[in-house]
Amino acid sequence: MSAASRALPPSPARVRPRRAALITAVGGAVAALLLSACTSGGASGGGDTNFVMGKDGVSTVEPGKRDAAPDLSGKTVAGGQLDLKNYRGKIVVLNVWGSWCSPCRAEAPNFEKVYTDLKGQGVQFVGINTLDTSNKNALAFEKQQGITYPSLSDPKGKLLLRFKKGTLSLQAIPSTLVIDRKGKIAARSLAALSEEKLRSMISPVLAEK
Repeated sequence: MSAASRALPPSPARVRPRRAALITAVGGAVAALLLSACTSGGASGGGDTNFVMGKDGVSTVEPGKRDAAPDLSGKTVAGGQLDLKNYRGKIVVLNVWGSWCSPCRAEAPNFEKVYTDLKGQGVQFVGINTLDTSNKNALAFEKQQGITYPSLSDPKGKLLLRFKKGTLSLQAIPSTLVIDRKGKIAARSLAALSEEKLRSMISPVLAEK
């Protein structure tokens, strides 16, 4: 085989532009994912048939068609331990949030106010703090917003992956689920909530016997 017919390795001058283009493409995809993960406009959960979307953007499920919430346990942002199954018999409002998320900051006061009003009626609020690179940021968020209910620490989003497909959109942060007294998912919002909408999510489940 002649030297001319051999395949020559690409020159460094040709490799560098290709590598730069690849890095740019990957970086753009990651940026797009991060941007889609923090939204006040909601998103589709996909793959489910039991949720019925209301005019207010809140989806609900009839009692006989509800899926059980997954087992959720682990370390809290404050450093304690939490196991969701210990709240069985109570209504649980589960809110996914991040300190880096502007809509999460906007809705946080609404959650603390409603929690304060309803905790005496058997309603427990639990957060899932996700995709925060530093627990200090999450702690600062809770302190600034005056949050008194616990939040599970989920910096890599592993807890979110436990949810059945269609139950929760992993790209919708913030998002909120209402879990009934039997541990089943009764309502869902994939957007930031006003105090009025949050109360409207909880009230029908609270009225169930």
